[in-house]
Amino acid sequence: MTNAWGISLLVGLGGFAGSVARYGLSVASQRLSIEWPLGTLAANVLGCLAIGILTGLSARGETVSPEVRLALATGFCGGFTTMSSMVYETAEMIRASEYLHATLYAAGTFLLSTAAFVAGVMAVRIIAKIGGGLWN
Repeated sequence: MTNAWGISLLVGLGGFAGSVARYGLSVASQRLSIEWPLGTLAANVLGCLAIGILTGLSARGETVSPEVRLALATGFCGGFTTMSSMVYETAEMIRASEYLHATLYAAGTFLLSTAAFVAGVMAVRIIAKIGGGLWN
């Protein structure tokens, strides 16, 4: 399928399914633990397992069309967790013997994402203090 709209629709439908599955997993896992993010852990692990299986099938020459790969890897796994995509990209760098790039990418993703999260929280706190009544 070379139609950009059709491909986008496949990815979008996969993303929708992945997002709904992620939500369902999160709700179900809250019954086990509210104090620890079991749903996020499970989504990251299961998403990595799914994209690993898909990559393994593709590497073995199994019949996995580009459209199915896009719908499942980019769409479903992307909606379910972006962790799976990051791990896949890191693994591809390792496969290509780009060990420094893989290490920098994995560590950089974690550190920069954590820093961005903290920056977002701090920005809201600062804006709330400056804006006063706007956020109260």
